[in-house]
Amino acid sequence: MKILDRWLELSARLARVGVWFGGLLVLASAFLVAFDVIVRKLFVITVGGADELSGYAFAIGTTWALAFTLLQRANVRVDALYIRLPAALCAVLDILALLALGFFIGLLTWQAWAVLQTSLAFDARATTPLQTPLWMPQTLWVAGLVLFAFTWVPLLLRALLALLSGDLATVRRLAGARTIEEDAAAEASHTAHLRARGADSAAGG
Repeated sequence: MKILDRWLELSARLARVGVWFGGLLVLASAFLVAFDVIVRKLFVITVGGADELSGYAFAIGTTWALAFTLLQRANVRVDALYIRLPAALCAVLDILALLALGFFIGLLTWQAWAVLQTSLAFDARATTPLQTPLWMPQTLWVAGLVLFAFTWVPLLLRALLALLSGDLATVRRLAGARTIEEDAAAEASHTAHLRARGADSAAGG
């Protein structure tokens, strides 16, 4: 149990780094595309490759955000019926949902690894002016999927142990769909944090 908890703590730290990394990539690609549009309009020139690089950034950023999304239970779930079911049945459904999600991402990771191996074997390059070696963005893309798997394993095992011990509250906390109250509390906490930072900045200024 303690090993799984420590594993989850490590996963949470890595997931937070991953989501920041992915977000920065997407933000950088947005700036690159905006810059390309501006110079093309004003000076009739282009930096070239902005669309290609933004595509890589989006794909990489998406996979690097998956682990954080999983831990925050931020994935979209249709819970119109779920919220009316008994807690024990909800816990079982939460485990089944985790298993289904892991199966899907596992297949995706397997296929992504095969794509990466093929690119390495044939030194595949993008059919674009940049001729980007495809193994470079694909390696980062696959790494994000591996991070998800690294996070999913302890989460599933910890939730299963909680279910077997009858700790339905822990199953809900780890794998259950977020409630409106939880979302509201999270937003309120975030708002309070931003206000505190703003007050500190004003005091420092």
